[in-house]
Amino acid sequence: MSPPAPATASSPAPGATIRPEEAAHFGRLAEDWWNPKGSSAMLHKLNPVRLGFVRAAIDAHWLGDSRGLRPLTGKRALDVGCGAGLLAEPLARLGAETTGVDAAAENVAAARAHAEAAGLAISYHAGDIATLELGRFDLVTAMEVIEHVADKQAFVNALAHRLGPGGLMVLSTPNRTLAARLLLIEAAERLGRIPRGTHHWDDFITPDDLRDLLGAAGLTMGEPRGIAWSPLQGLHLSDDLSLNYIVTATATL
Repeated sequence: MSPPAPATASSPAPGATIRPEEAAHFGRLAEDWWNPKGSSAMLHKLNPVRLGFVRAAIDAHWLGDSRGLRPLTGKRALDVGCGAGLLAEPLARLGAETTGVDAAAENVAAARAHAEAAGLAISYHAGDIATLELGRFDLVTAMEVIEHVADKQAFVNALAHRLGPGGLMVLSTPNRTLAARLLLIEAAERLGRIPRGTHHWDDFITPDDLRDLLGAAGLTMGEPRGIAWSPLQGLHLSDDLSLNYIVTATATL
């Protein structure tokens, strides 16, 4: 596991998970978040892939009927780093009492407005998951978030603290590989497919790194699945972990 970055005069306090510059970066994208051809276009393409994994994980974890439309009925779901609600809204439609948390107040405002227009009762909060008191949840998700936080162990600990007994966690993140650096930063950001400054390769986490972080928080990581890209399939679930991957985690028995 990589050593933590050295503290600087502008570094957040130990245990804080929010980097103010990261929150500001994503806050500037808030108004365009729901535009499938705008600055968040890549997230719109990624979201169905993540949802497919999440739905399969829900059915496997709670032994549900894969044909059911609302498998999360009676359950509480928390989406951390929710942005303007791209994942939180589908979780609500799957039946969950859904809460979203984001570091950028601008994103939370956009998420609330969009959910209200869609007739969805989602509780959104701006702030640091490490300090917000929200109770426990059956499902906790954090998609493309951990690579942006200040203290990764504190962040994972906070996620684990929000996970109720018998709960399920799902995380996704870029892998720290040369392929991810070339495609996500050198290519996608330089070509304008992803806003410049979104990713920092040194903050990417390998599956082994993530397994260690989760283990230290009392969680067991499932087998990771890659999110790969090809000209014919676009973004899709794969055995190739070199670009991005998505995993489940549950409390260690």
